Amino acid sequence: MIDIKFLRENPEIVKQNIKNKFQDSKLPLVDEVIELDEESRKTQQEADNLRANRKAVSKQIGALMAQGKKEEAEALKEQVNKEAENLAQLEEKEAILQEKVKKIMMVIPNIIDPSVPIGKDDSENVEIKKYGEPVVPDFEVPYHSEIMEKFNGIDLDSARKVAGNGFYYLMGDIARLHSAIISYARDFMIDRGFTYCIPPFMIRSDVVTGVMSFSEMEAMMYKIEGEDLFLIGTSEHSMIGKFIDTIIPEEQLPQTLTSYSPCFRKEKGAHGLEERGVYRIHQFEKQEMIVVCNPEDSKMWFDKLWQNTVDLFGTLDIPVRTLECCSGDLADLKVKSIDVEAWSPRQKKYFEVGSCSNLGDAQARRLKIRVTGKNGKYFAHTLNNTVVAPPRMLIAFLENNLNEDGTVNIPVALRPYMGGKEKIQ
Repeated sequence: MIDIKFLRENPEIVKQNIKNKFQDSKLPLVDEVIELDEESRKTQQEADNLRANRKAVSKQIGALMAQGKKEEAEALKEQVNKEAENLAQLEEKEAILQEKVKKIMMVIPNIIDPSVPIGKDDSENVEIKKYGEPVVPDFEVPYHSEIMEKFNGIDLDSARKVAGNGFYYLMGDIARLHSAIISYARDFMIDRGFTYCIPPFMIRSDVVTGVMSFSEMEAMMYKIEGEDLFLIGTSEHSMIGKFIDTIIPEEQLPQTLTSYSPCFRKEKGAHGLEERGVYRIHQFEKQEMIVVCNPEDSKMWFDKLWQNTVDLFGTLDIPVRTLECCSGDLADLKVKSIDVEAWSPRQKKYFEVGSCSNLGDAQARRLKIRVTGKNGKYFAHTLNNTVVAPPRMLIAFLENNLNEDGTVNIPVALRPYMGGKEKIQ
């Protein structure tokens, strides 16, 4: 959510930003919110004047009563009572107008960074750099669920009976590999100075609307019936929510946290060949990283965050590339975003395994995450990035470490988490 003062003073910049995100249907909202904001401030001023007048008159009443001028005091009391009715109406009107302003401001997209390429959707995202050498082996690489099945490592049929499509049982060495990757990612981030955290896996609605747009919420979140609780779609939500309505001393920044959690997503509209197996599912586990920092440090932290993921995949012998998300592919709260994509020898192309985002002060403004320092109070900047998200990450791991005889190599970095195994077979 952008600053209403910025919108008030720079309506054309806000409109151009909406155009750059190809959301022209939202253009009328800018003028609408300016009119509502003006009316709201006018109403507030009228209410403030009445409150100030009531305070002054109340003093007069006290003075008159002390002087024994009861009739004059009663006349002023009657005036105060009439103004009280007007004040109540103004306060009600003010609350309604402010709620309307807030509702619209929650829909207007955040101002994107000038470096973001302009494009309509993810087909216009821009490759930045490749890391590692993508290899296509001489032998045919099976579909990932077939690789897992050869190790008796997955049971989709039983999961379908128990929970429906989009769920799975992982078994044996594949389940162990899944947990090993999560544990390795946890220690990798701890070694980089991040504090490990296991957060709540459910969050309240005020946190949900603080960390994401309404469209994202509708497409992703599962709500607990009869309660003000949602299952998290990523631990970023509850990790950023940890700082809701707080004032952080400047010297305590940055806050750098890495978290484990299960994640739950509706995945509305997920169809196609690559949806088979465990590519796009309703439940998965993830290691995440988040940063709460000073505004002037957010660019530096953004580059550090995505580099962490690139480095981790490099230690697991998985080639990756970074992709700059274009304007039309950015969620409304994001200032800038980079996807990390892993190489798929089977598909002979890259696919997304993580996303790094700088949200500026949008989440902090919604959640009232403030910083206090020598220059007063201001909103923090928040960032997040995926460390690893198996089982999707397992797809990249299995395809890139598969041998022609069907065995799978275990990279040196992961062997301590796999009981010293060099291969699974």
